[in-house]
This record gives sequence, C-alpha cells and structure tokens, in this order.
Amino acid sequence: MNKMNLRVIYCLLAIVPLFLQGCGLLGKKGKGDDQGELVGVQGREGWKQVIPYGMVLVPSGVFHMGQADEDVPATQINMNKQITIGGFYMDDTEITNNEYRQFINIMLTDSVSALGEDYIMKELYPDTTVWVKDFAHHYGDPMMEYYYMHPAFDDYPVVGVDWWAARYFCEWRTKYLNAYRASQGEFAMPNFRLPSEAEWEYAARGGRDMAKYPWGNPYLTNTLGCLLANFKPGRGNYYNDGYQYTAPVASYFSNDYGLYDMSGNVSEWCEDAYNPAAMQVTWDLNPKYDDDNEPRKIVRGGSWKDVAYYLETGTRTYEFQDTTKAYIGFRCAMTYLGRSSGREF
Repeated sequence: MNKMNLRVIYCLLAIVPLFLQGCGLLGKKGKGDDQGELVGVQGREGWKQVIPYGMVLVPSGVFHMGQADEDVPATQINMNKQITIGGFYMDDTEITNNEYRQFINIMLTDSVSALGEDYIMKELYPDTTVWVKDFAHHYGDPMMEYYYMHPAFDDYPVVGVDWWAARYFCEWRTKYLNAYRASQGEFAMPNFRLPSEAEWEYAARGGRDMAKYPWGNPYLTNTLGCLLANFKPGRGNYYNDGYQYTAPVASYFSNDYGLYDMSGNVSEWCEDAYNPAAMQVTWDLNPKYDDDNEPRKIVRGGSWKDVAYYLETGTRTYEFQDTTKAYIGFRCAMTYLGRSSGREF
C-alpha cells in the first residue's frame, strides 16, 4: 500500500467519528456517560399529551370577559375586561349520571375500608331528594326515585352534587387515569379539575368574542324557530324546547369548540369563589379568584329551570359550596402542557 492510500485512509478515519458525532450516532451522553458535561437527565423523551376520552381542546387566546349585552343590574360586578387564557381540555358534555355512577361504584369497591360506606353514601352520592325539596308544591317524586338510578336517565347530566363532591370526582378521575398510565410505563397526565370561571366563559363563547350565547347570535331560536338550548322559554313553559326537566347531554348543537350544553340543561360549578369585585382584582392572564373563607362558589351557564338571562355567556351567579340542587352539575377541565397556542392537534 503506497503512502497516498495511507493518507486517504487516515483522513477517512479522522472524518468518520466527526460525522457520526455530528449526527448524534457516536458519543451520545446519557447516564454514566455525560463526560462531565451538563446534559440534563436522559431517557425522558417521548412525552405527548393525548386528549382524554370525552374531552376537546380549547386553544389559548385572548377575549373580553364580562357582559356580552346590556346588563344594567350587573354593570358594576361584570364589567368587560380583556384577558388571556392558556390552552386546556374540557369535557364536551356535562358529567352524566352513568359516568358519575362509575366513580361511585369504584369508590364503593376500592375505598370502603378507607372512607367507609356511610361516608361515601352521605358525602359523594348524588342527593336525589333535591327533586322534591328544591321546589315548593311540586310533584318531584318520580324524578327523585328514577333520575339517578334508572338506565332511562344514564345519559342525562348528574345533579344533586355539591362543589366539594365535584372536586373530589376530579381528584378521583386523575388518580384513576394516572394509575393506569403508570402501569403502562407512561408519564402522568395533569390533574383533572373544575374549570376556572374565566376558562368556563372563554370556552362557552367558542372563539366568538363578545358572543351573547355559545351559538354566537343574539337569538334563542334558529331560522326554523327551534329553540337552541334547554331552559324556561316563558312563564309556566318548560317544554317548548323539547324537555320539561333536563335533556340528554348533547341534545342541541355544540359551539365552535365542540362543547355541548354550555347554556342550559344544568348550571355548572366552577373553581372560583364568588366576589362581586373579582373582575377588578384578578390578573388579566389566566385569572382565578381564590378565597377559602368564602363559601359561595361560581355557577355558570343557566339550567332547564332558568330564564334566558342566565344562559348568556357573561352572566355570573353563585351557590353555596355545600348545597345540592336539581339544576346544578359540572364538567371537568385539564391544563394543556405544550406550546402556548395549543393548536398542534
């Protein structure tokens, strides 16, 4: 072999390692092989947040929170304010009787020894008596007997659940999902939780800033004259929308984010405590008003027994946190971890 060939071979031997190293094929720095350099903890690649079953992505954005129409009585407690909301996932419907039953059944199976059956039945079981005690001189006995237990109502929104029970459901749902993911060797997902009031209103508008209702226009009917939500259309009239009490979830059109029943059917618990001045004192990025000493919690969306005013996306109201009602349910949210736009899906 002549000197020229040897020089070529030596050059190739010098270049190949550089090429492989540049491509990440040689000298990959991992545990025990970081060569004294700051390379971070290896083996954490592969995270991609999946959309939980039954949820939709609400992308981050900017909107004007507050009254979306003339609202003289509430002008001082619901003034418009431009805020930014980070991306999050939200249940596309309210939690149903059958979904809540899964929670109760698993709790009774797995947690009786820890919490006790009496505690579960008293504190977490839906209060079916609300159908009788919420309304004076009302024959609510059939609803009390059948609404939660009978399969005819499996796809109807659960009611008779107070704010504490709704939050506990979110905690259980988090542990239940992440226990399965851990068994598959996957990273834990963020916690399920109740949406903040700002998140709820932003989601209800469906990307239509200043929209009076989730469907966008200021009217309660479509061009065919059909009512667009389950509510009380007039004095003594609960039925013209098709249902005298609650309706099966997703019985009406969704908004532009794919969320159903953001107006009507049942009102929904939010995470925030109620304060008439919350709009003025909260920050303009992902606002949430916390006050452990305030027993009143935000309720949004209006229900089957409410007039149209409570269906408006900007209407604020509240209920006491330990109160159960025949017209209040909930849905869960989950923080999105990723690009701030939240649009890669």
